[in-house]
Amino acid sequence: MALSELWAVEMLIAAFAGGAFGAALGALPAFIFTGFLVIAGETAVVANAEAGSITGSVAFGEPFSPAISFAGGAAAAAYAAKRGYMDSGFDYHNAKDIAFALGTKPDVLAVGGLFGILGYWITIASQTYNLPWDPIAMGVTLSALAHRVAFGYPLVGKIRGDGPLDMSPFEREEIRVGGEAAADGDGETDGGTASRLAVEPWLPHQYKWANVAAVSLVVGLLGAFIAMETGSIFLAFGISAASLVFLNLGVERIPVTHHMSLIGSAGALAAVGGPDGSLLVGLIAGGVLGLISGLFGELFQRVFYSHSDTHWDPPAAAIVFGSFLIVILYIIGVFPSASYVPTLGF
Repeated sequence: MALSELWAVEMLIAAFAGGAFGAALGALPAFIFTGFLVIAGETAVVANAEAGSITGSVAFGEPFSPAISFAGGAAAAAYAAKRGYMDSGFDYHNAKDIAFALGTKPDVLAVGGLFGILGYWITIASQTYNLPWDPIAMGVTLSALAHRVAFGYPLVGKIRGDGPLDMSPFEREEIRVGGEAAADGDGETDGGTASRLAVEPWLPHQYKWANVAAVSLVVGLLGAFIAMETGSIFLAFGISAASLVFLNLGVERIPVTHHMSLIGSAGALAAVGGPDGSLLVGLIAGGVLGLISGLFGELFQRVFYSHSDTHWDPPAAAIVFGSFLIVILYIIGVFPSASYVPTLGF
């Protein structure tokens, strides 16, 4: 990769189209498409077929990279909610409704496209300098920060419980005081929701520490096993992402697990140097790293999602953290490789 790719016209056009597509469908449906494409691409890789390039060039490339299509969709939702275009019936601020298709309004598509380009730029910059984290996940994370700043949303929001980690106001179903947003000057609006909960956990069915720890460990183990058996770092991620089609269709209590499965898979292969290493060691490493990634995602959502107004993706932030941790373990000699994560040339 080279910084000259930042201005490759054909890639900018593809990134714009991918971001606009994410806006039209909604961030979550676009991400689900990414998951199915990863499954197709990784299945082809395992079968030694040339179509395996689907993963790198399409699923993680300019059209459907989460840093482009998902991040573009999330930014477009933030913009549409600010303009009063959304009335999705979502329980939280409408800007958090990443499952809502935004349709064909030209200005909304343009915002999605521009943030698609931003996600592309962040990804290319990370890859060019071999920065020690998942470049796509960092693109999703920094893009969300950018859309909050660009559209005037609070970075954290007003803390209404006993500190940012306190979810008890949600459990008590406390409602924000009427007119509070206009009075407190923190930039918050009701986003089309007549009454909002004081605290809005990212996943109401997946926020308790013990529950998050349990599913994170299990999915980390599953990701590790799939990676060790197939040699594919990304197949378990694709399965996790595709499973969100059920969440998007309204099936209750579907867990969100792609940050656990990806870091579990990568951690397993990094810990043993590849699929020919010890399966037991790989499973242990994948389980532990999946657990850490899941818990970090929960920590992130409590600080940066539950008190503010837009979707700042906890799984993407967790993948950044988990991939960085893999690099650190490689640099200090605990792991023989860093799997797919760039290593600053170490």
